[in-house]
Amino acid sequence: MPLNTLRQERLNWLQWKDIAPMREALQTLPSPKNITITLENCISIHSLHVNEWEREIIHNCALALRPWRKGPFELFGTFIDTEWQSFIKYNLLEPYFNLEGKVVGDIGCNNGYYLFRMLKQNPKKLVGFDPSALYKTQFDFINHLIQSDIVYEMLGVEHLPLYEHKFDTLFCLGVLYHRSDPIATLKALYQGLNPEGELILDTFMIDGDTPVALCPSKTYSKIPNVYFVPTIPALINWLERAKFREIEVLEIKKTDANEQRKTEWIYGESLENFLDASNPELTIEGFPAPKRVYIKAKR
Repeated sequence: MPLNTLRQERLNWLQWKDIAPMREALQTLPSPKNITITLENCISIHSLHVNEWEREIIHNCALALRPWRKGPFELFGTFIDTEWQSFIKYNLLEPYFNLEGKVVGDIGCNNGYYLFRMLKQNPKKLVGFDPSALYKTQFDFINHLIQSDIVYEMLGVEHLPLYEHKFDTLFCLGVLYHRSDPIATLKALYQGLNPEGELILDTFMIDGDTPVALCPSKTYSKIPNVYFVPTIPALINWLERAKFREIEVLEIKKTDANEQRKTEWIYGESLENFLDASNPELTIEGFPAPKRVYIKAKR
């Protein structure tokens, strides 16, 4: 399917009956003037020229767009306390990349939190990829207020080889374990990069020196679409099979209740419900509790 035809097909998803009311809420948003934007741990937008009626519209729109996974954000007094304290991951990775003047893509970008943070590094272009109609709507909500030049594509990693340009840096954070063919996914990322381009990757991992992977039959940490959780040697093998080089392990970090937790801005459960109540070192299924490895690799 031609890329532009696919784009239009995906944009039609914004008309789904559960998304359409959210899109309608966006039409009511004010366009505040003389705003101050802070792109730090909490992405904040303020203005002395927003009245209480406008603040209420913004607040009600934010509530209508729940659940909020990545953040946090503070918008004219409304604090969106997202499930993930996403600044923990971003701050961990930031020392390892330099985006100035580069064409950058974020695969599985969710509502764009990382992309908004990246604006401070003055990249040449920022493109987010995520097929979720909800996350696209959350991005449009935030970007209506920030008015950035970030491009949001309702496309997936599999569309990178077809995309109209290549990238100097690609981020693929928390996506690989959702893919049933991880090596094909890594090959698509490779094909999306310019020569000498770099990949910043994170994925679930298990400990071990043997190149093997956990393959849950149903769920991992109550997540149904987790296919493979590799050891680091297995992950390096996958990257090498996809032709990546200069593969570097940046960090290893266990997910904890400070980074991921239930708040009033999500529905349902969060990390504490996904772990064995008698032994938090295990998931509720009896697997090793979530741990992530952060990797940098070059084309």
